[in-house]
Amino acid sequence: MTDAASDRLLGGQAWDEFCDQLKSAGRIVERFGDAEIDKLDRAEWYRFLARLTRNGLERFAENCEPERPRLRDTPWRQSINFQSPDQDHLLAEFVDGSHDYVIRGNRGGLPYFVIAAWRAPQPTNPGTRDRAGEGVAGLTEFDPTALQTTGAITSKQVTFHGEGNFEIVVSQKDPGDGRDWLPITADCVGLLVRTLYHDRASTAPPSFTIERADHPSPRPVEPGEMSDALAKAGQVVLGYGELVRRWWQDNLAQRPNEIRFDRAVYLSNGGVPDRHHGFGTWECGADEALVIEFTPAECDYWIFQLCSIWQENLDNYEDGGGHVTKYKCRTRPDGSVRTVIAGRDPGLDRANWISPFGHRHGGMSLRLIGLAAGEEPPQVTLRRVPLDALARDGQAALDSVVPIVSGEVA
Repeated sequence: MTDAASDRLLGGQAWDEFCDQLKSAGRIVERFGDAEIDKLDRAEWYRFLARLTRNGLERFAENCEPERPRLRDTPWRQSINFQSPDQDHLLAEFVDGSHDYVIRGNRGGLPYFVIAAWRAPQPTNPGTRDRAGEGVAGLTEFDPTALQTTGAITSKQVTFHGEGNFEIVVSQKDPGDGRDWLPITADCVGLLVRTLYHDRASTAPPSFTIERADHPSPRPVEPGEMSDALAKAGQVVLGYGELVRRWWQDNLAQRPNEIRFDRAVYLSNGGVPDRHHGFGTWECGADEALVIEFTPAECDYWIFQLCSIWQENLDNYEDGGGHVTKYKCRTRPDGSVRTVIAGRDPGLDRANWISPFGHRHGGMSLRLIGLAAGEEPPQVTLRRVPLDALARDGQAALDSVVPIVSGEVA
């Protein structure tokens, strides 16, 4: 560990910079005018930053010890980048990819999981110098959120023994002995396990552990390591703050009430190639309803969900709201799905009603995992109608509105 990083930690500069990065992240919201965001958006912005701060400190100050790797769930209520309520995210943080690891576990009743290896633009020792004055411009060189998946292994590729036990080698070189293998690169910054539930309440949970193959002894933290950890934690708050601003103002908000499937965008942000993930925005007044229809492609699982403009699940997701899924929806006789977004249930396709929970706009996503061979993401139609008319006239209110058609694959 470098003397410069240690000196900056012991002299207090590393902590000061961490605090300055949080201040810089907080000011990103000033890029939005009053016509773009309301009081609810602003309240959720600062809560979003608080959650990101918890996320950064837990990941890098608590869970980045080279000798003691762990797979840890993300902090409670953290839902970065349209995270599905049916998925848990387990993270292991690496300084680099110079070591070999073994993941062991049991799938429980889990129908599916995928483990991905990541790299990101990141200096070797980020705690050696001050970056707070650079603001978002410094993300070009150092951005822990610009995650690129370099390798992945799914539960369909894993060999299970006994009652669901498994073992996966994680290394740069194939062990060559027939064991399941997840390749990593020399600049690997960590792993992400996405666990997917079809019905969480009735599913036995899985277990995942990770350890270094050479079994090093744990040791006390070094000052330079804590300097690096604070630099990463501050930069991840800044990075995600700028990411959601950029996605909204420079991309999604340009296409209101539309969804686009863009694999390049999805994969540039830590995505995995086992799915198609479409992103868009929704906008709906208190006296309006959005009626969305699509025919899901044949796949293992799909979810349509609403989020805030900061890409977080709405607060009603804890009560089972804010989304519909393949296993918790009402399908129409022709196989299509119609979901209604409105402040109150208009009585149309009641099982698929989604409350926006006080929001007037936000992000929406349609995720399809494990598509059958030859299947493509579906076309999506959206009609924006007066809520009273929909409640009174039902289908007739929809027939009088020309739909917005989207769902293209970019």
